[in-house]
Amino acid sequence: MEYEDIYGLSPRPKYDCLLFDLDDTLYPLSSGLAKACGNNIKDYMVEKLGIGKEKIVELSNYLYKNYGTTMAGLRAVGYDFDYDDYHSYVHGGLPYENLKADPQLRSLLLTLPIRKIIFTNADRVHAIKALSKLGLEDCFEGIICFETLNPTHKNTVSDDEDDVEFFGSVSTTTGVANNPEIFDIIGHFADPKPGATLPKTPIVCKPQDSAIELALKIAKINPQRTLFFDDSVRNIQAGKRVGLHTVLVGTSQRPKGADYALESIHNIKQALPELWETDVKSDVSYAGQVAVETSVTA
Repeated sequence: MEYEDIYGLSPRPKYDCLLFDLDDTLYPLSSGLAKACGNNIKDYMVEKLGIGKEKIVELSNYLYKNYGTTMAGLRAVGYDFDYDDYHSYVHGGLPYENLKADPQLRSLLLTLPIRKIIFTNADRVHAIKALSKLGLEDCFEGIICFETLNPTHKNTVSDDEDDVEFFGSVSTTTGVANNPEIFDIIGHFADPKPGATLPKTPIVCKPQDSAIELALKIAKINPQRTLFFDDSVRNIQAGKRVGLHTVLVGTSQRPKGADYALESIHNIKQALPELWETDVKSDVSYAGQVAVETSVTA
């Protein structure tokens, strides 16, 4: 730092990348999308997977708590289903009309002279639709989503030579048969057996440390120079474990693992004015819509 001051050089900014969750981070929980998504997931479990209604609430809680998303938990315990069908069902009837264009947030993002990337558990279609409703579809370099972290057909290549892998160069994943028998996770916790362990999920998603590490690798991100914004304490704590600087969004209470806590994403400039204090001129109006890949927050 002294060397930089002596020779009149501008000190290097602390951060060179901002990694943003999407749902309930770039728009408030009060929009109602999360609640509607949760209801749709429960309906899917009953109608598509044949799970008894009386088990749904308890089962959903165990799956979400132990696997990060209900979808990941369902696959872990042995349910086989098409991923596209699942995403279409749980996101198809969401009240997207509740999401309004956010010119204030758009202005904040476009004036940030730092690389910006979306990192969501949701699928590509949902991510594009939500960002479009918010008027933020051209504010990010790219989107890391469900399809990014769970690719199957890697031979699908973008027509754009300048495209980057996480922009949407892999196609969606479909469920592959797991164990033909369904693991009784409710019974597992109700009557624990010595040495019994939970089955692993084939799905890669937050808050798995490995999911975050894979996202960083795909987007070529240095965690020590990156700020990670998310509304989930679990995700924030996982981000901290892999070396990210972290911002919990949706509360002013800062839990363990969060470097900052924002009541709203709109408070970003108030809490982190140094992000705008750089000699690097912003040139971040990304051309056109970002081609996306995303995953469900079930």
